Amino acid sequence: MNINFSKYADGLVPAIIQDATTKTVLMLGFMNQAAVDATLSNGKVTFFSRSKNRLWTKGEESGNFLEYISMANDCDNDSLLIQANPVGPVCHTGAATCWGAENKMTSNLANPTNHLDFLNQLEQIIAERKTADPASSYVASLFAKGINKIAQKVGEEAVELVIESKDNNEQLFLDESADLLFHYLILLQSKGYQLADVVKVLAQRHKG
Repeated sequence: MNINFSKYADGLVPAIIQDATTKTVLMLGFMNQAAVDATLSNGKVTFFSRSKNRLWTKGEESGNFLEYISMANDCDNDSLLIQANPVGPVCHTGAATCWGAENKMTSNLANPTNHLDFLNQLEQIIAERKTADPASSYVASLFAKGINKIAQKVGEEAVELVIESKDNNEQLFLDESADLLFHYLILLQSKGYQLADVVKVLAQRHKG
């Protein structure tokens, strides 16, 4: 890949980070050749930090890494677009992106502009409620009851969906579909995974 690091006086090029699954723009950083090489070698997006004056791997302190997927430069070879899978919130404020509304996941969930982005937001909300008071949150109460109860609930919702699929009530079918997906997301969280991990498996099968 031919990257023109001489275009700017500091020898750095801007790198836009995009969620490989949802295509949401996550953050902007800067890279030199050493940062590019480190990203390719360790599989985690690494920048050159102008404030620290050194290479900086996103998540090296918080654990919220950006797992590298792919890299492309633009038509002038002076900026990069990097596809990555985020592990936890990207912004230091706790938001999923550096453009998170009010530094939290507070987008209008009733009118999502991107359905995949909404699922990402929903996963963030589930993660936040995981450690909440069980008396104040249905999600927290499920986590408090443990994996067996969560798995049982997914099974129950799956059976209800199968039953509704045999009838002609479209709204009930969609409602049960939503219930199953919601509880499946909770099950994934309880096992330490996200929907992106499942999508990754499907994508690998598709390539095969």
